[in-house]
Amino acid sequence: MRSNAVDIAYEHVKEQIVLGAIAGGEMISEGAIAEQLSLSRTPVREAFLRLQADGWMRLYPKRGALVVAVTPEEVDDVLGARQLVEGNAAARAANDVDGRPSLVARLDACLARQEQCVAVGDVTGYAEADADFHLAVVEAAGNSVLVEFYRSLRERQRRMTARAVRRDPTALAAMTADHRELRDLILAGDGAGFAAALRRHMDGTHRRAMANR
Repeated sequence: MRSNAVDIAYEHVKEQIVLGAIAGGEMISEGAIAEQLSLSRTPVREAFLRLQADGWMRLYPKRGALVVAVTPEEVDDVLGARQLVEGNAAARAANDVDGRPSLVARLDACLARQEQCVAVGDVTGYAEADADFHLAVVEAAGNSVLVEFYRSLRERQRRMTARAVRRDPTALAAMTADHRELRDLILAGDGAGFAAALRRHMDGTHRRAMANR
């Protein structure tokens, strides 16, 4: 039961950080989280220790926990890794004539979800659909090691997307237009064009948000 309580507290706080409900640089306390979740402080304390080990927060005895903010260095590192993996995957997927229609269908489904989220201003749902769109490209290449690595970036990716949109609500529509361009380049079998468009998309969405913080 205690282990389950730790997991509940861990997932709750991490999700709040990812979605920006708890901002980077904010101090939070065990007591406040325990009260929110109707838990004792002990499992929350253990959850905080896990969150610190995973790099989401820093603990300060008798003061609370500081949520680690997104830094320019983290943005560059995550985007650089994504560009390498996804750009390579797109080149393979674009050359796979037989598999390309299936990938385009998955991208279309993600785009439909994104458009629904734009219509109602659903940032949480959009961040999920955005991550699924890019993951679909990586999975289409069929390299299980790279897929596992790319999935490990998912929460950072979602956090950066939610952060960019909260800073600029018009970013939702712009990102969707970028995704449609990326989808069209896959359909056209243009892997090099996809890689260039992906770089513009990431720069316009995430590096611009970092510059305007």
